This record gives sequence, structure tokens and C-alpha cells, in this order.
Amino acid sequence: MNSPTEIKQAVKDKYADIAKKSTCGCGCKSTVIDKDYVVMQDDYSGQPGYDSDADLQLGCGIPTKFAGINKGDTVVDLGSGAGNDVFVARALVGPEGKVIGIDMTEEMIQKANSNNAKNGYGNVEFKLGEIENIPLEDNSADVIISNCVLNLVPDKNKAFAEILRILKPGGHFCVSDIVIKGKMPDELKKSAALYAGCISGALEDKEYLNVISVTGFKNVEIKKSVSFDLPEEMLKEHLTENGIEEYNKNFAGLFSITVVAYK
Repeated sequence: MNSPTEIKQAVKDKYADIAKKSTCGCGCKSTVIDKDYVVMQDDYSGQPGYDSDADLQLGCGIPTKFAGINKGDTVVDLGSGAGNDVFVARALVGPEGKVIGIDMTEEMIQKANSNNAKNGYGNVEFKLGEIENIPLEDNSADVIISNCVLNLVPDKNKAFAEILRILKPGGHFCVSDIVIKGKMPDELKKSAALYAGCISGALEDKEYLNVISVTGFKNVEIKKSVSFDLPEEMLKEHLTENGIEEYNKNFAGLFSITVVAYK
């Protein structure tokens, strides 16, 4: 696998390209599907506050469904993209609440700001920043959400430590993310393209939940879990015959999970 710096740059480049083209990513439902991505996103169209211009179909769940967001809450969306989950959260917090989107890709921030200017929400803000170093004060958020993004962060321990830091006492997070069960072949783990496609950066499910627990979170609960298969063409692109045999023997699957935990 490449270094963390190289991984971040690969992710930035990919998502900058997505923002410019307004095409698709991890949950692509476009007629043209990137071979390094898997269809995973749920349908947002019926959600309150939904803005189709902000929906680039990059997610692997709908974390706002399980986040317990209340009127007046301050909500932070990590990896906010073009603003899809931010605008849904804004409908839940109402005009008396606030929603802040954090993204490390300038092109996504620009697109999100453009969408927000169109909507005219004065209580929505987008900030450029990395999840391993969130540009917010300690104890500033009631709820943190994230959708298919933490698997893209090289240092997941630091990411969850930052989430803990900015949550208010008694606050909680709800994230949808990708985990694996079984042993992923090394060839898949080493692919920067598959990392940017939300696949090779995924942790095993038990390891993922352990990171959350050892960080200091309580009442960790999986609210939803959905399995996905990697397309055969993807396996042939990245694996040798021996690698495919190893995959079929030892890799139990790829899962989208939505997790809630409390500070």
C-alpha cells in the first residue's frame, strides 16, 4: 500500500474529479460505472431537505435516519461532499440548529457552497479540513454524521479520537461505513484506486468496532448492515488466478454498516 500522504492525494484527486464532473463515486448509480467502485448507496430522494444537485451518490447508507437528530442540534458531517447529508440534517435541526460540513477536497467545498447559496440556508457552513485534524473546537457538536468516508482515512484511530474530541459530553455519532469480514487478498489492499473506491481501506468489522470502543465511546450499536459483492470484472482486474482462489476461500464479504456510539 502507498504511504498515508499518497493515499490522501489519490483520494483528493478522485473526489476532485467527481466534483468537477458531478458524476459518481462509491455508490455510483450512473449509466457509466467506474470499475473500481461498487453500488452501495440507499435512495435519498424521499428524505426531508433532499437536494438532487447535492446528491453525487457517494454514500453507503443514510446515517441521518438513525442519528437521533433533534431540533436545535449542532450537527457536523465529516466528508460532506457536495452537501447531501448536510441538507438532510439541516431539515432535522430546523432554523434554530446548525450544520457544519467538513471536507478535504476544495472542489467539493466549492460545489457544496454553490448548492447552499442556491438553497439560502444561513445555518449551514462548509469548512475545508481533514478528519484526522477537524477544524472545530472541543465539545462543539451534539451529533456527528459521516457517510462512506472514514474508510478513506488512513489513521482511523486518530479520526475517531477527533470525533470524540469535538462531541459535547453525552453527544453521539452515527456513521455509515464499509467494513469487511474475512481476509482481503493483498493485491486488493495494495491498490490505491480501490482505496479511493472505498474498498481496500476498509477494516474488518471486529477491528472497526474495537477502534471505536478503545477510543472511549460507549453504547456502540450497529443499526443496519448490508452485504455487497465485488463484481467479477473487478476481481479479474486486480487479482491473479491464485488471488481469486484466495478471495473465494478466505474473504467472507464487504458490508455497509451504520453505527451509533456515545461520548
